[in-house]
Amino acid sequence: MKVFVAGATGAMGRQLVPRLLDAGHRVVGTTRSESKQAAVWDLGAEAVVVDALDAKRVADAVAHAQPDVIVHELTSIEAFDMRHFDRSFAMTNRLRTEGTDHLLSAGRAVGVQKFIIQSYTGWPYARTGGQVKTEDDPLDPNPAREMRESLAAIRHLEEAVIGADWTEGIVLRYGGFYGPGTGLTPGGPEFEMVRKRKFPVVGNGAGVWSFVHIADAAEATVAAVERGTRGIYNVVDDDPAAVAEWLPALAEAIGAPKPWRVPHLIGRMLAGEAATVMMTDIRGASNAKAKRELGWEPRHPTWREGFAA
Repeated sequence: MKVFVAGATGAMGRQLVPRLLDAGHRVVGTTRSESKQAAVWDLGAEAVVVDALDAKRVADAVAHAQPDVIVHELTSIEAFDMRHFDRSFAMTNRLRTEGTDHLLSAGRAVGVQKFIIQSYTGWPYARTGGQVKTEDDPLDPNPAREMRESLAAIRHLEEAVIGADWTEGIVLRYGGFYGPGTGLTPGGPEFEMVRKRKFPVVGNGAGVWSFVHIADAAEATVAAVERGTRGIYNVVDDDPAAVAEWLPALAEAIGAPKPWRVPHLIGRMLAGEAATVMMTDIRGASNAKAKRELGWEPRHPTWREGFAA
């Protein structure tokens, strides 16, 4: 199949494009920067420079490519500030709303068979009930104030893609990425925060996180291209874990000092509501559906092994 990858030079795109090519697919990859065009060619794909927020440019690029599948992996996070969560994700939220609408419109015009989009499972599930959620569980009806715009953008992209009855709409709710090109890799911002003891356990640290190695997420995406059907899939490893468990283990694995522990109230004052919610109250996710329906198995089944590697 011919696959149009929007966001070919991002952390996911750099993992995904070579795997699609190895699986025998033809790939057209986008970048918004002329300077990164060569990077797409180096991956082995045909490169196209396009601003995903320019509807006409998107329509022209997709019309020229005539793909069978569109994969939307566009994000843009230059500086992450947990106290101003929505501000940090402002451009990504536009890519998740306007960018999604432009790609869907362009895809419909050429009759793409399948439309796959990146969503997120790290914090959006409702913070009630069980600690591990499936795709059938609801998203948070009352997110932290600083996260409302970001959750609204996630709802928009998921509803738009699943509701596109003219194509096979697939939503991949990725867990927290780690590995090459992500923030959680040697030299990355989250890694350095842990190393410098600037990433404390807040309160009871009971917030449950689900991780996935970036390479495993890319392999799941290839599986979705080839075998996915309309619906939502959690793409996470087998081992959801509370912050109080995984954060000290990560510090130990990288030879960093044990993280500080900060009382709930102090954590909220210093880092804000969003950070405190993620530390104390979010839910993890089950990958059972992705394993069952996509025939996918993470090569890093637990963050414990992945972090150590």
